[in-house]
Amino acid sequence: MHKAGFTALFLAFFALGALFSAPSVEAASNCTYYSDASRTTVVGQFGYDCCNNKIAWGSKTQYSACGACFICYPPPIE
Repeated sequence: MHKAGFTALFLAFFALGALFSAPSVEAASNCTYYSDASRTTVVGQFGYDCCNNKIAWGSKTQYSACGACFICYPPPIE
């Protein structure tokens, strides 16, 4: 029983460490930038898609919406 207790404690600390070391969606700062406050014209996107590919195009403005990863598009077939 003593060995099982240490194993359970180790697994609990391991899970806790993994939880705190995992990057959050907010930490990734996936943001879409707009030309003005109406948010009708997209002028840039910066962050990562859901396949962990870097997205960086356009310009950054004070009008933005940040959140989850961008849609992952497969590469074109050549």
